[in-house]
Amino acid sequence: MTPTLRAACRQLCTVPKPFQLQLAAASPCFTRSLHSSTPRLTDGVFRALTEARVQTPWIEAFRKKQAEGSDPTKASGKPQVPVDRDLTPKRMSDSYHSVILPLAQDPWLLDTYTNSSGHIRLGTIFMDLDALSGVIAYKHTGDVVTTVTAACDRITINHPLTEICDLELSGQVTYATGRSSMEISLQVAKAPKDGEKVKNEDVLINCTFTMVSLDPGTKRPVPINPVLAETPKEKKLFARGEENSKRRKQLTQNSLIKHPPNDLESDLIHAYWQKQLQYHDSNDPLRKPNNVHFMDTTRLQTAAIMQPQFRNRHQFMIFGGFLLKQTFELAFCCAASFAHTRPTFVSLDPSTFQNPVPVGSVLYLTATVVYTDPPLIEAPGETATDNSKYTRVQVRVDSKVRNVEHGETKPTGQFNYTFNVDKDIRVMPRTYQEFMMYIDARRRVEQVSASNDPREVSSGEKLAPGAQESVTE
Repeated sequence: MTPTLRAACRQLCTVPKPFQLQLAAASPCFTRSLHSSTPRLTDGVFRALTEARVQTPWIEAFRKKQAEGSDPTKASGKPQVPVDRDLTPKRMSDSYHSVILPLAQDPWLLDTYTNSSGHIRLGTIFMDLDALSGVIAYKHTGDVVTTVTAACDRITINHPLTEICDLELSGQVTYATGRSSMEISLQVAKAPKDGEKVKNEDVLINCTFTMVSLDPGTKRPVPINPVLAETPKEKKLFARGEENSKRRKQLTQNSLIKHPPNDLESDLIHAYWQKQLQYHDSNDPLRKPNNVHFMDTTRLQTAAIMQPQFRNRHQFMIFGGFLLKQTFELAFCCAASFAHTRPTFVSLDPSTFQNPVPVGSVLYLTATVVYTDPPLIEAPGETATDNSKYTRVQVRVDSKVRNVEHGETKPTGQFNYTFNVDKDIRVMPRTYQEFMMYIDARRRVEQVSASNDPREVSSGEKLAPGAQESVTE
């Protein structure tokens, strides 16, 4: 900048703001110096959802924290939720909320939702779903409580998109008994025309999120309004939420942390150990095939400082959708580096958010290929297709957060993604920890097989002649 121009800019700064705008319009050279960024940019989350989540500029919240000399992320011990607040049951429709994502109309918005191959980034859709569940939760509970994401149900692709189109994201509270948690049913579908309803074949995703309400002061769970199920459809949704709640509790009780492998699983671990001995025995001609990879060689890790732009509406914690996006994209990279081909998303297994992630902390993510289907070794009584062209790859992403100042480390969640790859490839565990990860993943596959989930689509299978390729990835 020349001295003359610098002096002109200083002089302009002393002019009242209305006259600054007039001068800027008259003098193009000053337009850039007066430019300000658009407030509440999406950065991968649609603005209609960001506005409901980010309501105060970060710097204002930060200065308020400094002035008060307290840490809003820690429990103060003083309850802030009124004891006599209204907990009258509410209708499901009271919390209904929908947003149209104009991907086909706004190419600049589409920039944050597509990848280099022109596919829709599912990670950004997952992030939006979590943001939408927050909007719906607060419509049900009101702003007096703090609501956080506790769990995410199984996510599968119902009908893959075959074109870039506007998407409608919608949902409502479908299960709440009056305790602290609620289940929110969400849907992503091709946006219908005015006056029309969403067709079944246009539904991309159906899933549920579990949200928990806490007292902002004590950080302890507080009761919320029960939800009323009035119509047959609503009663069906409520019953499904009740089943989901029971299943989550059962999975926790039957985890490998509490129960050792059963006899069949122990036999499978022994068979893998024997196979390893064969591979390393110089007197045995059997050698590890080129399509078999040890589990520890599949691992990918990242570390990142959590920045304020991904905070939740309470300013000092990262919102759960950001974790979903980051874990999904790392899992995708892990599956791709393992198979050396582009993976196709199949499902996200039920995942639990264990601890919050504070702004300013360091988030560590570790992705590992923990199971392949068909497996390298079948359990007794199982049969697998040999030389299968396609392999299902299950990637486990473990997340933990570390406090920069004190070095405290806490687990924040475990996320299990399944992909299809156009390759015959296998993973093999060789330590006890890896065997437990393998058995845990195998149990997930068995649970899906037993449920006969009609929503699951093997989108990586060969397309029929004339069929269109999916634009989601």
